[in-house]
Amino acid sequence: MRWRGGRRSSNIEDQRGMGGGLGGGMRFPGGGMRFPGGAGMPRGGKAGLGGFGLIAVVVIALLFGFDPSQLLQPGSGDRSASVPQGPTGAAEEELKDFVSAVLADTEDAWREQFRTLGATYEEPRLVLFSGAVDSACGYAQSAMGPFYCPGDRKVYLDLSFFDELAQRFQAPGDFAGAYVVAHEVGHHVQNILGIMDKVNQARSSMSEVDANAVSVRVELQADCFAGVWANNADRARDLLEAGDVEEGLAAAAAIGDDRLQRQGQGYVVPDSFTHGSSEQRVRWFQRGFSSGKIDDCDTFNASQL
Repeated sequence: MRWRGGRRSSNIEDQRGMGGGLGGGMRFPGGGMRFPGGAGMPRGGKAGLGGFGLIAVVVIALLFGFDPSQLLQPGSGDRSASVPQGPTGAAEEELKDFVSAVLADTEDAWREQFRTLGATYEEPRLVLFSGAVDSACGYAQSAMGPFYCPGDRKVYLDLSFFDELAQRFQAPGDFAGAYVVAHEVGHHVQNILGIMDKVNQARSSMSEVDANAVSVRVELQADCFAGVWANNADRARDLLEAGDVEEGLAAAAAIGDDRLQRQGQGYVVPDSFTHGSSEQRVRWFQRGFSSGKIDDCDTFNASQL
């Protein structure tokens, strides 16, 4: 991936080494989220991690061998016990530089996409943290993995996750890491288009199984948006090298619900999926990458995922 020659984003907040304060615990909005009735585009309001965040915490905690309750109770026990060890020194600074370059690429790609829609793209901030962090969505530990908080419109990332991606998930490579960043930015795109608000309002009246199915559609759309970014970034400045797309597909497959459940508990429960199977995540990333158009990422009206 030819990322070194690109510009760097000014939207990086470096909170590494600051530690996460006690934010009163995870704040989940009442009622959860539900399916949007259509593809309207009203501006989004403030929302928490909701059911997406809670399920992600439990699944990732089980996979990593943690007690999920420890991730949801700030101030209990030794925080450092659940913090994965990441890169240090020059390697860590290079990763920060990489993330800044990828974020800049997403800004350029989405600015152009929004221009074609007759709208203005509002860039997110990306917060680098180590160990734990407070966000508008509550207190979070690194074991949750990267996440996007609609409440403050920020992406949160502990650089140690890239080691986890390469070693535990067997998805190494710079483009695999870029896919993760682009997926979280995809949630930001959903937020400013009003999609997350519609999901929030609709999902509260659904059963758990139906609500999970809607969560899958949200995540697959973010995967598709990551593909849209890759397509546009490559066309704009010849970003991709041989093997890059395969790295992205490997990362998408590695974090499919079926694979995570099989690794974490030994069996698969499709009704509990919240992010989509490996096959679905690969398919929707490929769809966005093939077309490069936001209009081709309507997972909510797709008859088959």
